[in-house]
Amino acid sequence: MKTNRYKTFIFDCDGVILNSNKIKTAAFYKTALPYGDDIAQLLVDYHINNGGISRYEKFNYMLEKISSKKPTLEELLITYQNEVMNGLLSCDIAKGLTEFRKKSKDIKWIIISGGDEQELRKIFKIRDLSYMFDGGIFGSPNTKDMIVKRELDNKNIIMPAIFFGDSKYDMQVAVRNRFDAVFLYNWTEFKNWQNYCQEQDITCFRDIREFADGFFRC
Repeated sequence: MKTNRYKTFIFDCDGVILNSNKIKTAAFYKTALPYGDDIAQLLVDYHINNGGISRYEKFNYMLEKISSKKPTLEELLITYQNEVMNGLLSCDIAKGLTEFRKKSKDIKWIIISGGDEQELRKIFKIRDLSYMFDGGIFGSPNTKDMIVKRELDNKNIIMPAIFFGDSKYDMQVAVRNRFDAVFLYNWTEFKNWQNYCQEQDITCFRDIREFADGFFRC
């Protein structure tokens, strides 16, 4: 991974830029709890096992499992957003991010997340992170695959590129689109990440700072 090789860095948000995975897991549980502890736990399990996909898909999965009176998807999304917002405004930001941005000033930075797009843009603006991502901040309801295809077609993603993620889905998106894949494990909720990355020959780093320290020594 040579410093002058890459034109675009693509980042997931939760577990990569923000230490927000546990915040969102707790918010899913609290949102689903009025419909039963079994439903809440089912949703949490689905969320953890499908890291990187949008809340829209996760709540639709939950709605399919409720046999009694169902809430609307909109009601669930509003409750979830209210639960998660304060946590996103106060959770840790990846260490070394500002320094990494300065050192990679000639490389385009893009967020492609499973999080809600408008919510992400609001959070990044409030936390003074938006300026780093000159390629844009993108999220659901579009899937990561849809966003990647659109941004490739628009020539916003310039190859070669790296995708930084913390989920199996992130790595699958990277491989499907011929990006180099970097798995960051410090905040991941993917329990089997070590075996998966070894089997798929995916490069792993603890966090962005560890990657940057090695990257700029190359």
